[in-house]
Amino acid sequence: MEKQVKKIAVLTSGGDSPGMNAAIRSTVRTCAYHNVECVGIYRGYEGMIDGDFIGLDPRSVNNIINKGGTFLKSARSKEFRTKDGRKKAYEQLVKENIDALVLIGGDGTFTGGMIFNQEYNFPIIGIPGTIDNDIVGTNFTLGYDTALNTAVDAIDKIRDTASSHKRLFFVEVMGRDVGHIALNAGVGSGAEEILVPEENLGLDRLLESLEKSKYTGKSSSIVVVAEGDKTGKNVFELRDYVEDNLEGYDVRVSVLGHMQRGGAPSCFDRVLASRMGVKAVESLLEGKNNFMVGTINNKIELYPIDKAVKGQSKIDEELLRVSDIMSL
Repeated sequence: MEKQVKKIAVLTSGGDSPGMNAAIRSTVRTCAYHNVECVGIYRGYEGMIDGDFIGLDPRSVNNIINKGGTFLKSARSKEFRTKDGRKKAYEQLVKENIDALVLIGGDGTFTGGMIFNQEYNFPIIGIPGTIDNDIVGTNFTLGYDTALNTAVDAIDKIRDTASSHKRLFFVEVMGRDVGHIALNAGVGSGAEEILVPEENLGLDRLLESLEKSKYTGKSSSIVVVAEGDKTGKNVFELRDYVEDNLEGYDVRVSVLGHMQRGGAPSCFDRVLASRMGVKAVESLLEGKNNFMVGTINNKIELYPIDKAVKGQSKIDEELLRVSDIMSL
């Protein structure tokens, strides 16, 4: 007979993303609804090793649904990657009579949780929190929608300057090794070209596309570049190449950087976080273990966490085609 879950801990780990606070809030209040104790772990796995815990109740998570980042803080723990580190973490959980964990983060967070579960058979449920949207088993991760809106808003403002001065702007967006932010933000902002890791446009084709845009009467252009794109070594090399091979454009670079990870979460991310938190807690109470909460076709489902870690998200081929048509 499985041990009854009476006390659940929640942590955030890895890169922060808008919606993490909303997910913590949902986890805490769902625990309270089911008369289960809830504990917050500061600084992710590092705080678990140190026993940096705090009791949480519905009032302790007031007024955080609208805040970006994570009030529990986040960290990447080198010590947790060792057996000795995980042993220390387990001993701290046992000491505090914690029965299960809700892990909010990305693939690194889930990998750590999966190994911990294998070694100690400790119940875990993951909530995908990353702006990159690079987790298999869910259509959307927490923070992705907010990051898209931030990127589109910034690109809209950059276009005002580009069109006023007949400039070509390379705008680099985040996304690590995937191009979901770049592709969607590029289409949403009307970019002339979108460079993503999944489709190598090539320097010659990029130049040909920009020349075609100029020939059709465009006096300014926006090229959205995913940070993991391999068309050039980096976005600054792309600028230099275009300046050396294409006349008539004043070429500039804007790297949006970590501003995409901050800010108040969108309504979509707040609602998604609330739904995922409820599912995570209730799944643990039902005896479910080693799963990730995901959204598939607007339904909240469970997905095996090992498949989420080992899988590789795919770019939307239809949207790539749409981007080609819209770039005329």
